[in-house]
Amino acid sequence: MNDLEESLRALAHPARRTMLAAVFDHERPSTELAERAGLSKSAASQHLKLLRDAGLVHVRVDANRRLYRADLARVAAVAEYLDAYWADPLAKLKAAAESHPSREAARTRGTAAS
Repeated sequence: MNDLEESLRALAHPARRTMLAAVFDHERPSTELAERAGLSKSAASQHLKLLRDAGLVHVRVDANRRLYRADLARVAAVAEYLDAYWADPLAKLKAAAESHPSREAARTRGTAAS
């Protein structure tokens, strides 16, 4: 599995996304991340390990605490991939939606014909 696939798999779980979002702007201890995600310390530890293994977070040990912070370069690389992946399908969807009359316009025409 490559780095991108590992990162995408790590982001698949809502608790991991919650924890990652919490460490975008500054370091947070694992206990706080567990609370934010509504997980036990043990479960949070397992999720944080997956985020570390995927390269999405860094950990720093400070005395008896583990402090986590997002790896913004890795997060940016994942975002760039997803933007590129969805750009064409979303543009096609937008074009298709804009080429069809809106429901409101169709409803108005149907009422006027009655």
